[in-house]
Amino acid sequence: MVLHIIPIMDTVNITIDTNVIIGALKSQKGASYKLLMLLKDDVFLSNISVPLFIEYESVAKREGLIENLTEKDIETILNYFLRKSKIQKIYYLWRPILKGQKDDLVLELAVKSQSKYIITFNKKDFKECEKFGIVAVTPREFLAERGLL
Repeated sequence: MVLHIIPIMDTVNITIDTNVIIGALKSQKGASYKLLMLLKDDVFLSNISVPLFIEYESVAKREGLIENLTEKDIETILNYFLRKSKIQKIYYLWRPILKGQKDDLVLELAVKSQSKYIITFNKKDFKECEKFGIVAVTPREFLAERGLL
């Protein structure tokens, strides 16, 4: 009898920065969009907090920012993201760490959720996250590392 061992990729916790969500909403051609499309496959676990979700929504609904989608389209996509993500409660016990207040919002969620990655286009804003064992990567870098490109 021959046993075939199929490697199982571990499900990794991630936290997604607002700029990646906006990138995915603006274009279906990039790694941000592919990342969001992979939510359905459960190959990673995206984490969200109420304050970060509110930021996603407020930025996405800025007039003229996302021209190819209606407000209802944006709400539908963000609600799907919310359903596919794990909601974490954040208690704001140790701010500030990073230069940007909104970046601390992302870092706090990543720490709370034990995320291995913060997916962002602004890696330089998250240099301090390495102190917490979290790596800031672009969507393309994350997908490539996980063999998902």
